[in-house]
Amino acid sequence: GVVAYHYGKNSALALWGSGPSFGMDPNMLLAWHNYGGGKALLEEIYKSINMDVVSYLYGPMPTQPFGWFKKPISKVADVKGTKFRTVGLAVDMYTDMGAAVNPLPGGEIVPALDRGLIDGAEFNNASSDRLLGFPDVVKNCMLQSFHQSGEQFEILFNKGKLNALPAELKAIIDYAVQAASADMSWKAIERNSKDYIELKKVGVKFYKTPDAILRAQLASWDKIMAKKGGENALFKKVLDSQKVFAERAGQWQNDYTVDFKMAYNHYFGKGKKA
Repeated sequence: GVVAYHYGKNSALALWGSGPSFGMDPNMLLAWHNYGGGKALLEEIYKSINMDVVSYLYGPMPTQPFGWFKKPISKVADVKGTKFRTVGLAVDMYTDMGAAVNPLPGGEIVPALDRGLIDGAEFNNASSDRLLGFPDVVKNCMLQSFHQSGEQFEILFNKGKLNALPAELKAIIDYAVQAASADMSWKAIERNSKDYIELKKVGVKFYKTPDAILRAQLASWDKIMAKKGGENALFKKVLDSQKVFAERAGQWQNDYTVDFKMAYNHYFGKGKKA
């Protein structure tokens, strides 16, 4: 994702893959990118850091868990002093919340948890976390978080090479990316829902992240945004663009979308927590 690979060059790039995005879900964030001005802003950022590329964002990823912990995190105070692995702007957010953050690369996370070098970590989703080996070393996973509630993958092409292609081939690439994006969304639902069950089978206990912690995330995020927006004009430009789109699209979605949990509970709840 954009957040993982380019954060060190320009922190504004992380806004495509970190934080609450003013309440936009992953698909809405991709809608902003493609139709609300995000694509032009990303081109502006790459130009500012002398990257002669064409970027295609695809595959809106589901909300990532807060993380895997030796002990469940039940209140905001529990975050303080916790040795925690994350990346991108979430490093700043959790640092503000009092955690001791270590942005370990993926391959080092599970060994560090196993040896007690860190108390908790986040990576991505049920399928990826299972394959990485989290359930082998820790059994508590906190679901729901704003640190990376919407993210995408990215394909980068050399701009000169891509522009030299015939129009037909460029169109094929464009539609191939869109097809891959749609298929990845559908496949994620299939794989993650199955692996969620498999993780429960091996004794993983899942907890909903308390609302108080989610609100604390938002409060810390706002402080980070104000600070970085004041330091980086492009950062603020991206934020402002997201905010304008999110207010309009979010109101539409919130007003128009029916409560799917109500229907789920009607069919599957049977008096139990769904």
